[in-house]
Amino acid sequence: MVRSHIADICGESARAVQLVAVTKNFGPEAWDWARDAGCDAVGENYAQEALAKALAANIHKRLPLHFIGHLQSNKLAQLFGKVQTWQTIDRESVILGLAKLYATHGGVAPAVLLQVNIADETQKSGCHPRDVAKLVELARSSQLHVSGLMVMGPTNGDPLETRETFRQTRKMCNELGLLECSAGMSHDYRIALEEGATIIRVGSAIFGERPQ
Repeated sequence: MVRSHIADICGESARAVQLVAVTKNFGPEAWDWARDAGCDAVGENYAQEALAKALAANIHKRLPLHFIGHLQSNKLAQLFGKVQTWQTIDRESVILGLAKLYATHGGVAPAVLLQVNIADETQKSGCHPRDVAKLVELARSSQLHVSGLMVMGPTNGDPLETRETFRQTRKMCNELGLLECSAGMSHDYRIALEEGATIIRVGSAIFGERPQ
């Protein structure tokens, strides 16, 4: 169903949209379900859960792992090498921490998205819009691969505010020359696609009600 919505909304550009299956609170088998369902990656919110599933998975068969939860600097070393895309980079200390790990261990430069708090909601993570350009420059100068921005829709779920939030994020991506715009979850991914999202993070719309 999600793939059909992507095709209907995006038309010929549907192939450029990444569908990230959010598997938090589901067991390790959810990674296999996501792969079999044709998702492009899996997304985890919690470091310990992501680490446990990554260690249990067949490295040759598993999908790329996106970390999409609030990122604590002291968890970077545990997850480094297991996470392919870090979607929630929002401050200088995390950028420098990742850069130090990359300088030490080498390999493929970590792909990062900067999380921006467009509405400046105090209960949400993400940098202020005025700080985005500075953090992008820092990440690039630290040899990290900055692929785009990540945003969460407004807490109140108002569709007009949601649309404006996603529209502003896409505009900011374009102004900074960033290809990827990660926006939209199960309840608002259609709006995100209409406003130019290239990555959507979908859980319950794929797997059903999430275990508590």
